[in-house]
Formats: sequence, C-alpha cells, structure tokens
Amino acid sequence: MSAKPNDPPLFYAVHVFCCTNERPAGHPRGCCSAKGSVKLRNYMKAKVKALGLGGVRVNASGCLDRCELGPTMLIYPEGIWYGYETPEDIDEIIQSHLLDGGRVKRLMLMPDQRPETEDGSSA
Repeated sequence: MSAKPNDPPLFYAVHVFCCTNERPAGHPRGCCSAKGSVKLRNYMKAKVKALGLGGVRVNASGCLDRCELGPTMLIYPEGIWYGYETPEDIDEIIQSHLLDGGRVKRLMLMPDQRPETEDGSSA
C-alpha cells in the first residue's frame, strides 16, 4: 500500500513498534515482556527523545506474534523486524537505522526465521 496523491502529510515519518506483550508465567510461547522488552522500549523512547529525533514515534505494541524470538520490534514504513536484548542493541538500531538509514543485519529478523532450539537447530 502506498500514499495517494490527496493523502494528508505524515504526522510521523517513522513508527517503531516494540512488543511489550505479557503472557502468564510458564506459557509455552513465552513473551517479550518477560524478556525485558518494557524496560528496553522505555530506554529507546527516552533516547530518541533526548536525541531530538522529530518524526520518530516509539510505540508500545501488543503481541507481534514472534514471541519466541522476543523482544521484537517492527519499524515502519520499511517493515523491518529486529530482535534485541540490550541497551547497546537499541543504540545500534537508533544509530544505524534511524539516524543513518541503514540496517543492523545481525539483529534483523527474517520472515521465515524460527527460534533456535537448545541443540542449535531451528524449531
């Protein structure tokens, strides 16, 4: 889907959706919240604000349905998915993706990506 000629201008140029979904303890799929996503999203939101990145909105999201790979984020309009675990991962995404227009290949999630099992194979 693309913009139409008479559409209003964008309010935000970039939306960052960070899954903060919480499931009950012991749920077989797990959840991003139990893996620190709320704290990391708050870190990213504060960092984007401190850098003065106008046009970027960091949103809390419900389940993005990739729980086993969490915490996960989705950046629009590009539709790029990232898995992240640390504030340093967030810093790299901000610098490489939001500021420089590039990608953080090591953190990108592919459409067919599945979590690794304990023996290193894909689930």
